Amino acid sequence: METPDIPEWERDRLAKVDRLRDTGIEPYARSFDPRTHLGEVAARHAGLRSSEKEESAQYRVAGRVISRREHGKALFVTLRDGWDDLQVYANVDTLGEASFRLLTDIDVGDIVGCVGHVFRTRRGELTLFAESWVLLTKSLRPLPEKWHGLHDRETRYRQRYVDLIANPEVAWQLRARGKLVSAMRRYLEDRGFVEVETPILQPLPGGALARPFVTHHNALDTDLYLRIAPELYLKRLMVGGFDRIFEIGKNFRNEGISLVHNPEFTMMELYWAYVDYNAIMELVENMIPALALEVTGGTQVVIGDNAIELAPPWPRRTVDSLLEENVGLSLAQMRAETGAAKAALAGRRVDVENRDTFATLVDKALKHVIFPALIQPTFVIDYPLELSPLAKCSPDDPLIVERFQPIIGGKEMGNAFSELNDPVDQRRRFEEQARNKEAGDEEAHALDEDFLRALEYGMPPAGGLGIGIDRLAMMLLGAESIRDVILFPQLRPER
Repeated sequence: METPDIPEWERDRLAKVDRLRDTGIEPYARSFDPRTHLGEVAARHAGLRSSEKEESAQYRVAGRVISRREHGKALFVTLRDGWDDLQVYANVDTLGEASFRLLTDIDVGDIVGCVGHVFRTRRGELTLFAESWVLLTKSLRPLPEKWHGLHDRETRYRQRYVDLIANPEVAWQLRARGKLVSAMRRYLEDRGFVEVETPILQPLPGGALARPFVTHHNALDTDLYLRIAPELYLKRLMVGGFDRIFEIGKNFRNEGISLVHNPEFTMMELYWAYVDYNAIMELVENMIPALALEVTGGTQVVIGDNAIELAPPWPRRTVDSLLEENVGLSLAQMRAETGAAKAALAGRRVDVENRDTFATLVDKALKHVIFPALIQPTFVIDYPLELSPLAKCSPDDPLIVERFQPIIGGKEMGNAFSELNDPVDQRRRFEEQARNKEAGDEEAHALDEDFLRALEYGMPPAGGLGIGIDRLAMMLLGAESIRDVILFPQLRPER
């Protein structure tokens, strides 16, 4: 095999591939089944004492070589299977000269299968005594220097496959995220909710205030949008008779990237007919501790220096009271005096612009002043109408809507409403959003005539909820960045 202009390590490993094939050994096997997971072997023999062996306990195991130590005519190899390790011992007397010589030629990073029995060394390490072995995959790239400490975040996110090999705790954390999704699904199904799927490609972006990604469908010759939320389709199903539904899936928003934002993210969104946002609050403050208990084993989590107790009840604080307490202005004052609101926020080191409206000023106050100070679980409730075009107005104040956000560790975990089901009011709000879009607001809501038609058939009163799975996983697992709980986060292209 010609190998010009490639690194020495690659030439060396490619040469090994050629040598193996010359001797009739295929370095990329078809299968190695059945096998026992390394963690299962360790669990079965946790009580084995030092220097004891169990020759009757025969196993077929496989894994990646993460270290190797030669001692004359013996070899110690550590295999890693996912996030479990097991030491393997081999010697020339058992394997024979030819097989042992091939084994000593393996590299760190290769994947091998071994058959043998277990024993515990004098130093107390559980070990598989290899009676035979086979190469399953030849690695052409060495693991990074000091692979067990691959710390560069950019490399870790970009080459997640290496990160998972080098840092087993990352594999555990991302597995825990999957456990969270499964637990949430079971929790909702046990309470009568039905899981559904709605379109990701949509003719109009709707269900949230955000910039969409746009694409073009050639056969239909029309632009389509990656969904920013499933809300309007889920509500169509409510009109059709579904009364407890949820969807867990991807949303896409063409916005910035930060510690808590990724352009594609996973949401759980549900709708529950014949209840309002008070019932949804009760659902949230009971569900999240239940999920924490299943995923982490308890209802207390640690975020930074803060120990956070998730057990209910959670306090409820109105936007109005929080603004007065933290900004010094009520909602009514901010609505009437945007200049004073801008000055108050600027005095608290919040960036404000001349074009900021009452709605954007309240949003900035919440995100930059109020939410960061709410460490223990808190429901922030009763938002101004201008921030929530899909929520039902309060019976006590037509300028306030029945909306809440659960805040934990200073971050928003989700969003919920008493859902607007008045088609005339909804049309009026959509028209206001359309005027905002024409004035240059790229995040304003589109006017969706088909959704309005659905509402005109009649949607029952309902409470709705959206929870960001990624942020919830961050909170439960103590992750600093959303990238830590996403297998393949969005990054700038490599240059």
